[in-house]
Amino acid sequence: MNIIKAKKITKKNFSKFGQLIDTSKKNPININDGYAKRFNNLINIDTSKKNGKAIVSIFKAKKRRFPMKIDMMEKHPLGSQAFIPMDDTKFLVFVAPRGHKPNINKIQSFVVPKQTGINYNAGIWHFPLISMKNINFLVIDRKGKGNNLEIYKFKKEKIILKK
Repeated sequence: MNIIKAKKITKKNFSKFGQLIDTSKKNPININDGYAKRFNNLINIDTSKKNGKAIVSIFKAKKRRFPMKIDMMEKHPLGSQAFIPMDDTKFLVFVAPRGHKPNINKIQSFVVPKQTGINYNAGIWHFPLISMKNINFLVIDRKGKGNNLEIYKFKKEKIILKK
């Protein structure tokens, strides 16, 4: 049995899987006569393969229970996928590098802190949304021609995620 414990996420340890969406160490632009600050160009939305386009959706996530069994992973080979919580909460990500199938020896899990989102790079294996409470997430991903969803089901592997 493989037990994966979620660890603190940083820009560095998550960089091979995608980007963090946050405003730390970013210089904002004052807009709206000083009533707002704009943090530009936080992530790279990649949806252009096979003439895809970026779409914005809301996912209504249910709280997960831990420890939880991981029986599959998915990837989106034609586009990135961003998750931004619409409430002040932490959530978890469960990822593996690009490849024909998830490499069980390279799986990692991270705790994403409050006021932070993530953007998976195209082709990164991940478990679907792992929310720690019932909330909505703003999701930016790809719509268009081509198969942008591959699912791998673990058959013999026993994987448990602990937070």
